[in-house]
Amino acid sequence: MRNIVAGNWKSNKLMGEALKWMEDMSSWMPNRGHVEVMVAPPAPYLAQMASKAPAGLSVIAQNVSPEGPGAHTGEHTAEMLKSCGVSGAIVGHSERRARFGDTDRLVAQKVRALVSEELQAVFCCGETLEQREAGEAQTVVHAQLKAAILGLDASVLPFVVVAYEPIWAIGTGKTASSEEAQAMHGSIRGWLAETFGADQASEVAILYGGSCKPANAHELFSQPDINGGLIGGASLGPLDFQGVVDGHPDSQKG
Repeated sequence: MRNIVAGNWKSNKLMGEALKWMEDMSSWMPNRGHVEVMVAPPAPYLAQMASKAPAGLSVIAQNVSPEGPGAHTGEHTAEMLKSCGVSGAIVGHSERRARFGDTDRLVAQKVRALVSEELQAVFCCGETLEQREAGEAQTVVHAQLKAAILGLDASVLPFVVVAYEPIWAIGTGKTASSEEAQAMHGSIRGWLAETFGADQASEVAILYGGSCKPANAHELFSQPDINGGLIGGASLGPLDFQGVVDGHPDSQKG
C-alpha cells in the first residue's frame, strides 16, 4: 500500500520562495518514514524544482495537456514533463473543472496521456455541497471515476492516485469528519475492487483533499482507506507541510 502526502501550491510563491521551500524540505526529508512526498509548484518552476528535489520528494505538475506534440499554444505535454524530471500531474481538480472547462472527457484524456508516459496521474474527484445534501455524493464520485478510469488496463493502475476532494471543504476551513471521509474513501475502494479486482484496488493510494492540516492529519490518515492527502494551503509553509506528513501513522516508521 502506498502512503502519499502531496502539496498543491496552486498559483502561489515566486521562484526564490519556491527554492527556499525546497531547501528547507531537503534537510528534513530523511525523517519522512514510509510516506511518499510530492509537491506541485506552478509550471514555470517545475524543471528547476525537480532538479533540486531530494530523494523521496517528487515534483508533479498541476496540469497536463491531453494532446501530444503539436500546435497547442500554452500547453505542456506529458512527454515534456517527463523530460524535465517531473513525476506526474494533478488532473481533474475541482478548480480546473469549474473555471477552465475540464470536462470528464478531457480529464480522462489527461489521465491516459500521463499513464502512457508512465507518469503519476493524481486524479481528483468530489461533490459539491448541494450534491451531498441531495444524497448524490457517491453517485457523482462514482460517475467521475467511471469517466476517467474505466477502460484503463489494470497494469497501469500503479500510475493512478485518486484524490477525493469534497468541493465544499476546499479552502473553506470546513473539513469532512473522519467518518464522512472514510465512508467515501471506502466507497471509492469498493468501486475500484469491483472494476479491477480487490488485489489491484488495495494498491491504489486514495488521498483526502479537503482542508487537511497538521491539527487533523493524524485522525484522517488513521482511517483504513485514507492513504494520505492532497494538501493546499498547508503545503505552502515547510513546517506546516512537515506537520501534515508527520501526522501520517507511517511517517515515523523506520
